[in-house]
Amino acid sequence: MPDAVLSDTVPLLDVGAIDVHYGKRRNKRQVLSGVSLQVRAGEIVGLIGESGSGKSTVARAIIGLAQVTAGQITVAGNEVTKFRSNQWRSFRRRGFVQYVFQDPLRSLDGDQLIGDSIAEPLRITRAGSRAEIDQRVKEYAAKVRLDEELLSRFPAEISGGQRQRAAVARALVTEPQLLILDEPVSALDAANRVQVLGGFAGLRSDGIAMLYISHDLGSVAGICDRTAVLYQGQIVEYGPTTEIVKNPQHPYTRLLVGSAPTLHGTPIDREARARLRAELPAQTS
Repeated sequence: MPDAVLSDTVPLLDVGAIDVHYGKRRNKRQVLSGVSLQVRAGEIVGLIGESGSGKSTVARAIIGLAQVTAGQITVAGNEVTKFRSNQWRSFRRRGFVQYVFQDPLRSLDGDQLIGDSIAEPLRITRAGSRAEIDQRVKEYAAKVRLDEELLSRFPAEISGGQRQRAAVARALVTEPQLLILDEPVSALDAANRVQVLGGFAGLRSDGIAMLYISHDLGSVAGICDRTAVLYQGQIVEYGPTTEIVKNPQHPYTRLLVGSAPTLHGTPIDREARARLRAELPAQTS
């Protein structure tokens, strides 16, 4: 499974017109339909949509946890939709893609020290001596602004923002090419949210590609270069984030922009919201 040599113009992640269905036969339900997006090295692409729109299914498809029924996904030159289980195991061990979850308290082992949790991917892959791994843990803790003294504490002994920075450090320590960020700041207070988002933006210089999944257009607008708007399992708008915010075309995007005080000045009133809702396509079963 050789890695392709990617140029600056070739996307590191290329999701090409994928469909995903859940269930079988009579209970079969289409969750994603023709979803396409690309992320290049050093770029943050937002994927925004309401609960149930299919955002997390896109992420699960990229890492092989949701079966793609049509289309293809390429990561770092590897067409992962053709992978068999042994190829997925090899690919994951090499750390090309890392996933940062919404709730760091649940994603971190409560019985494991923070430093050991960050080091675990390196120990599993035997990526150096104990001293080398310890040094790398400290290096990546510093990169996400996590104090070294916190490495000897348990997850319950540190704040939510510190836990999320630890989760990001654990994802980064394998030096991935792609980070999938699934609602990574929704469980944090405003101050911690700003700090963690600033940390993601700062990773651009390392050339890491990031897919940032959120329901909050304000946070997406703050860090994402381009944004895909997902509604009922379909991309209804996709382009530079600034253009989407300034000139939204789809009624769902206009609803998102109008509902975000930081983007619109003041939220749109109930009557305007109802008019936009009326323009949306009917919910599919």
